Amino acid sequence: MASRLGTQLGEWQATSGVAQSLADRIRMLLLDGRITVGERLPSERALAAELDRSRATIARAYELLETRGYVTRTHGSGTRAALPTQRIHRPAPAGEGVIDFTMASVGSAPGMYAATVRALDRVAGLLGTPGYSLDGLPELRERIAARFAARGLPTDPDQIVVTSGAMHALTLVLAAFGERGRPALVEQPSFPHALEALRRTGHRLVPTPVSPEDEDSTGWDAAHLIETLRSQRPALAYLIADFHNPTGATMPELERARLAAVARSTGTLLVVDETCAELDIDRGWTPRPFAAHGPAILIGSMSKIAWGGMRIGWIRATSAEQTARLLATRPSIDLGTPLLEQCIAIELLDDMDALLERARERLSAGRAAVAAGLAAHLPGVAMPRVPGGLAAWIDLGGPWSTSLSLGARDRGLLLPPGPRFSPSGVLDRYARIPITWEPEVTNAALERLGSAWRALHAGELPDSTRLAASAVV
Repeated sequence: MASRLGTQLGEWQATSGVAQSLADRIRMLLLDGRITVGERLPSERALAAELDRSRATIARAYELLETRGYVTRTHGSGTRAALPTQRIHRPAPAGEGVIDFTMASVGSAPGMYAATVRALDRVAGLLGTPGYSLDGLPELRERIAARFAARGLPTDPDQIVVTSGAMHALTLVLAAFGERGRPALVEQPSFPHALEALRRTGHRLVPTPVSPEDEDSTGWDAAHLIETLRSQRPALAYLIADFHNPTGATMPELERARLAAVARSTGTLLVVDETCAELDIDRGWTPRPFAAHGPAILIGSMSKIAWGGMRIGWIRATSAEQTARLLATRPSIDLGTPLLEQCIAIELLDDMDALLERARERLSAGRAAVAAGLAAHLPGVAMPRVPGGLAAWIDLGGPWSTSLSLGARDRGLLLPPGPRFSPSGVLDRYARIPITWEPEVTNAALERLGSAWRALHAGELPDSTRLAASAVV
């Protein structure tokens, strides 16, 4: 327990008092989700030995946390993480001068309003029906299936289950196929909310590394990935094989085929998140969907292509048996996806080429803005290759991501630290910078980040008193 917390704390400076600095750091881990509410913290003696500090320092840090409501201390039960009884306020919206880089969304498509107006006629034709759509409107499932076929994966509409976004799709898949107590293979880094969903359903997360693509690497450590499958024999594996979030890497087709074959032999259910699959800027090649190489459940969404508020997602099942199991499970979660949004999605899918071109232009401009901003405000920090996707996974060159996140927050920039994307709380040398914002916003954000960067390297401890938990999208 003490060694895990010591690893999570990483390197930290104590210019404002050791106990206060330690308390601030533990509070950051709690509010960032890396320490869970109710989790038992190490004893004073154990943590003092792990950090090579005096027991009095640890006791004082715990006392400071208890005073502010971030731990509870009970004789015989130890010290447990908690949240203050008063409401923790959400960060101020961007309109009030805060730039929220926890969000990586391309914004609404120009044709969204017109598609909504056109969809009203479709909705009018459905008003005489009960209004429930457990698997999704037939017209929408047909269009989603046709999109898979156009990408090289023949698909029957009956293989599609329409959901209320990709996270809802993952929740439904885990409810239907998850196995509490079994290991689940995940990438490191990965999408934080997916990791949380797996933990919530009782899976033990087993990470495998992914890095940005370069001339020496495709992103995945194929040998590690396959060895982990064979040795751990996980119940399922959650992967983002196309424009991986957050590294932007795309898994080559040969590695997909090898992985699919090994997963069949280990009895591992592959769950592949395709939320970013079509966010291509200039990759230069287009792989077939993962399920073209072997059994895999695919998850997709309209939110990264059309608009974050467009809560339409889908599941492509491999077999009729999987579809039946999903539909049998769904009524315990919800009774269907709203019909109006499904009708809007039908209209948008009829103009998919225009949607993708608009997303490509926005992402290309955003990528250029991030590269320019890093060069101007964080000299020495390199921009990795980003052929598509939502973000750049930046190597800071040292374990400074959490401190930089704190400093940026005090300057009006919300930036999730690298460990937020790790199932084990590591990766503090990385930061995810979205490439989805308008260039002027990106430049302003990186100017603030540069200010925090300079303060960090000048040895100034950022003020973390206004820290609050935030989502990552």
